Amino acid sequence: MKIGRKNYLQYLNPLELLQTKKVLQSNPNILKVDQPQGESIISMYVYNAGQCVNQKNLKSEDVILENFDPNKNYWLNLDILNKKSVETIGTNIGLHTLIIEDILSVQQRPKVDEFDNYFTCVMQMLYYNTELHAIESEQVSFVLGKNFLFTFQDDSHRDLFDLIREKLSNPATKVRVQGSDYLLYSLLDNIVDHYFVVLEKLGEQIEKLEEEITRNSSDAYTMNRINNLRKELIFFKRHTSPMRELLNNIIRSDSRFIQDKNNNYFKDVYDHIIQIIELTENYRDVISNIRDLYLSQTNLKLNEIMKFLAIVTTLLAPATVIGGIFGMNFDRIPYLHDQNGFWIATVIMLVIPLLMLFYFRKKGWF
Repeated sequence: MKIGRKNYLQYLNPLELLQTKKVLQSNPNILKVDQPQGESIISMYVYNAGQCVNQKNLKSEDVILENFDPNKNYWLNLDILNKKSVETIGTNIGLHTLIIEDILSVQQRPKVDEFDNYFTCVMQMLYYNTELHAIESEQVSFVLGKNFLFTFQDDSHRDLFDLIREKLSNPATKVRVQGSDYLLYSLLDNIVDHYFVVLEKLGEQIEKLEEEITRNSSDAYTMNRINNLRKELIFFKRHTSPMRELLNNIIRSDSRFIQDKNNNYFKDVYDHIIQIIELTENYRDVISNIRDLYLSQTNLKLNEIMKFLAIVTTLLAPATVIGGIFGMNFDRIPYLHDQNGFWIATVIMLVIPLLMLFYFRKKGWF
């Protein structure tokens, strides 16, 4: 796995290695309204089996339920969570203040709420940033009524709903002739299917890292990369695991806005999220195995180094002993004044290590 220069630089800062805010941050009370806001971009599809009209650049004051035709379906999408716009629309359609707060908040746990006049759910859309090798999230909120579906999201430059918009322009598609609950299923299905894409990107990074470690071509940043992948996987799991409960609540719901005939579609999405959870668990096990493999290889390399140093020290021990003996300040030492004493000592210093090497080799110690 190749890491860009910017990613390498983060490893030079010890504080970056301890950075877990992205994974551990789970306070749902952090409101986007604390940040600089732009104007909300509101568009609405008005459709039935006969026609489909896309109304763009609407004002929040113009969204009034009393003006909706009961013979048509409405899909309103709001980009950029401007507090004033969201509150205006919420007041016009009778949203509870807690639901408005959930829409304006970030890091909400996926959940479902049922009311008399509408049905709401909140979840996270996930994207994989190929430049940063990181998962990014965007909260999307749904408000489902008798013949309308409102979606609220904060990113005006990307979403996963373009395929649904294309289908709405085709009168032969189910999303065009079915009700708003089928539209909700289609959007949920797109979000969940994209989880597979994000998980596949993570899987590619994990496979590359595993291959490098298996080939013994890992570098000094390998452990940091393992930890980063582990954090991304935790981040992914934190946003996808609650989807199981969310979809289960939709399937079991007695809400009049979810038709019984469409329950099978939501069950299909439920099956997909079960597969995603199982794959996430498998990847977590793989990450743990990769970490263990890397630590084993590191310990093995350290043992090899220690063994080499031990052998060198052992081979030099005889020469050290002999040199120390003949270096003592005594007048009477054997061969001290012999003209061949130096050569005899040198030969002994060489022969003994060679005999030791032969013995070590025969024992299979290296």
